[in-house]
Amino acid sequence: MPPNENTGHPRRWAILGVLVISLLVVVLDNTILNVALRTLADPVHGLGASQGELEWAINSYTLVFAGLLFTFGVLGDRAGRKRFLLVGLALFGLSSLLSAYAQSPGQLIAARALMGVGGAAIMPVTLSIISNVFDPRERGRAIGVWAGAVGLAVAIGPVLGGALLEHYWWGSVFLINVPVVALGVVLVALLVPESRDPKPGRVDVLGVLLSVVGLVALSYGIIDGGEHGFGRPVVWASIIGGLAVLTWFVAHERRSEHPSLDVRLFRVPRFAAPVALVGLVFFAAMGVMFFSSFYLQLVRGYSPLETGLLFLPFAAAQLFFAPRSAAMVHRYGGKAVAAVGLTLTAVALGAFAFIDATTPIWVVLVFFFLQGVGMANIMPPATESIMSALPREKAGVGSAVSNTIRQVAGALGVAVLGSVLSAVYRGDVEPALRDLPAGAQQAAGESISGAYAAAGQLGPAAPHLIAVANDAFVTAMHWAAMLAAVAAAAGLLVVARWMPGRSAAPAAPVPAGEPELAGTA
Repeated sequence: MPPNENTGHPRRWAILGVLVISLLVVVLDNTILNVALRTLADPVHGLGASQGELEWAINSYTLVFAGLLFTFGVLGDRAGRKRFLLVGLALFGLSSLLSAYAQSPGQLIAARALMGVGGAAIMPVTLSIISNVFDPRERGRAIGVWAGAVGLAVAIGPVLGGALLEHYWWGSVFLINVPVVALGVVLVALLVPESRDPKPGRVDVLGVLLSVVGLVALSYGIIDGGEHGFGRPVVWASIIGGLAVLTWFVAHERRSEHPSLDVRLFRVPRFAAPVALVGLVFFAAMGVMFFSSFYLQLVRGYSPLETGLLFLPFAAAQLFFAPRSAAMVHRYGGKAVAAVGLTLTAVALGAFAFIDATTPIWVVLVFFFLQGVGMANIMPPATESIMSALPREKAGVGSAVSNTIRQVAGALGVAVLGSVLSAVYRGDVEPALRDLPAGAQQAAGESISGAYAAAGQLGPAAPHLIAVANDAFVTAMHWAAMLAAVAAAAGLLVVARWMPGRSAAPAAPVPAGEPELAGTA
């Protein structure tokens, strides 16, 4: 084959468009849900969900998603990526219907978990198909477009969710997934070619079970501790048990001849460093997105639609800068681009530690924009580095690891930062609640949403309760924001020490038994 011949699929750009639609339905769902959190917490217009139940409505999806990505990345490579994409889309649409008509927080959490199964079948194969239909020379640009689609979903989700919540019932934010899924199924069937690994391995059943059990136990302990306090034995049993199971998972994967996650990959800097960056950034960013929705809707008094519009600077920055990041990496190197992106992200997240109830809203918008610019220059080069560390036929493994780390880190970010938020809020607000009726004390002491609901029944005492709850929430937000900024800033240490620079040689020797590197960073 001539050295300059493009080895990509003739319809690769049309296929990328179809994959973007498939990706939109997964990302759109979580961004819509962030805007709907306040409505779901309302006992009249929503489901009366507690702070912990709201976190589980997010994390039941992300934990199932993350736990199954290992298996579905391997199964997609083995059984056929197009087939998995079609099955995932159909299951995602069905579970969206179940979510829309849930009658209790528990039913919503269960339906969202089923939605996570569908999402786990969709997400890894989109990146796998990109790796297979694009020539390595075009792959960075294609992944930049793929990452930009995340920014597009972030833009569409809150605005669409806000508009739906102003005119329809809360279930409409899930029902909107159905027509997107239907379009995706038709286009995938018509355009996307089937592909698979010619030398598939066996499925690591024990590894999958260990990863799911460990992640669920760890997150349950963190969420439950944040909601009810960390002084109870069951909380620490869950956290320590989860960590123990995850340690067992790593030990098992090291010994297994057919691991769901090949832990040897983490000895390859071009693979391990960007995986760490993805985890740190999404831990910080998803936690901040969780509490910023409450800040805008409750403390600042914006409607769901207005809140969605206020997230547009973040989304616009992602949409504009992500597709251009490949050119920046080519010019300046992945290390420099990632370092600048991390610095901007850490500054933007840390800024929430100085924002209060009277900060001009344009200041908040500027920091949303900076966060979008920063993340747009972290995710595409990191994802390209991860995907280029594996040959094409093993693309599902790289995609699964990348997306698993992102989803697990995002879930833990919501859990940990949400727990910090709840604990600090509860400690600050409780002294001011002693003169209130028992029911109002319990509701207002649980969360700021509960305080607003209780205030509606208090008459003249309502303004004082609202003021106290807002102050306590802003203080809690400051602590959570500082923790998020520290997590993002820790990524700079990873970049400085391990992230390959522009001169990284793709043919660097790999330790015996290591996977071969393919492509360039």
